[in-house]
Amino acid sequence: MARSRRKQSTAQYLVGLAAFGLPEPLRRIVASRLGAPVTLLLALVTAASGVVSVDWSGGAPKVEIDRQRAQEVTQHVAGRVDSVRALMGQSHDGPMLTALLGELAGLNDGSRAATPPPAGNPPILWFGSESPSLPPARAATHTRRGDAIRIASFNIQVFGTSKMAKPEVMGILVDVARRFDIVAIQEIRSVDDSIVPNFVAMINTNGARYSYLIGPRLGRSNSKEQYAFVFDTNRIEVDGRCVYTVPDPQDLLHREPMVARFRVRGVPPEQAFTFSLVNIHTDPDETDTELDALADVFVGVQRNGSGEDDVILLGDLNVDEYQLGRLGKLPNVVPAITGVMTNTRLNRMYDNIVFNRAATVEYAGRFGVLNLMTEYGLTVEQALTVSDHLPVWAEFSVYEGGTGPLARLPNETPRYGEATYVR
Repeated sequence: MARSRRKQSTAQYLVGLAAFGLPEPLRRIVASRLGAPVTLLLALVTAASGVVSVDWSGGAPKVEIDRQRAQEVTQHVAGRVDSVRALMGQSHDGPMLTALLGELAGLNDGSRAATPPPAGNPPILWFGSESPSLPPARAATHTRRGDAIRIASFNIQVFGTSKMAKPEVMGILVDVARRFDIVAIQEIRSVDDSIVPNFVAMINTNGARYSYLIGPRLGRSNSKEQYAFVFDTNRIEVDGRCVYTVPDPQDLLHREPMVARFRVRGVPPEQAFTFSLVNIHTDPDETDTELDALADVFVGVQRNGSGEDDVILLGDLNVDEYQLGRLGKLPNVVPAITGVMTNTRLNRMYDNIVFNRAATVEYAGRFGVLNLMTEYGLTVEQALTVSDHLPVWAEFSVYEGGTGPLARLPNETPRYGEATYVR
């Protein structure tokens, strides 16, 4: 019986038409079941990205190649070979080509909203324009102390669809998040509700188990922002009864703080450190009013009925450690971040982590500012495409009251500002 001929795929049909007139051996290669999708992809990339242009003004086609643009696109494509292979593993070419065409449509402007891949399907290629181009974030495994957790704050400047469409930027943000047990994020600015879920999905691609809490859109202007907490569920759990936005009936705060209560996992629950985080981004033009109002917020969270005495206020305060207003004058309230700059240009301190040192004895005396330039080999200009702020962090004991196998001596007190950067 004659062997049935396999039906030609969509990619093979298109490439076969385009390759008409080529020598037969070459045409058979580019129009093969494996070669056709790759050939079509390369043709679409070079055309959509501006690498190749055709001038018909002379009556005959004249092909011109932009070598600089070709180098940029080559870097993009090289970093996504695995995704291409995954897409080619699909049983039908139609969905694959649709996905590729949709992604290539956003190659030049980077304005497309990132969306998660459909359940059960391989990941879709992500393209975006980066200016300036960033080196790819290196893969890293970050070890953490078993007796302490790292709590961080990061203003990811204008975190929205444009930033999500830049793979190199997102690679750095993902790596940053994986360094910490919990990150308070400020300045999520998008009407797209998929930003934080997609970000967490990217963090979890290495098998991690991060989750998130996100607040409502806030602000007096049309440019609304959201707060979020992103946390490692292997190390941290949330008290769902104590997640809320602080009421502000007098409208003293441009963006009312978001509060959530957490507990460390991995130690006996009765010994685990519990704490409330207050996520805040102040208005730089109203810091005097807002820092005074935050004193009332701090006390109010201490007295919110949860019974939690460990209140940690963190975020973009837009002031240094000496300008905390009435918040800094509360008894025993201190900033963890001292004597260092926290913006990307390294000439201002804006971000901090503030707590009551008499109540929160779990503070381990270690804090840091993650320098994106030195850690990822970036210029200042490149780092600014990630954010104009640097992540700040502090370490706390996993044990309530600082008790446990590695507790401090009875008369030993933590040293505030012990370190400026600890890996």
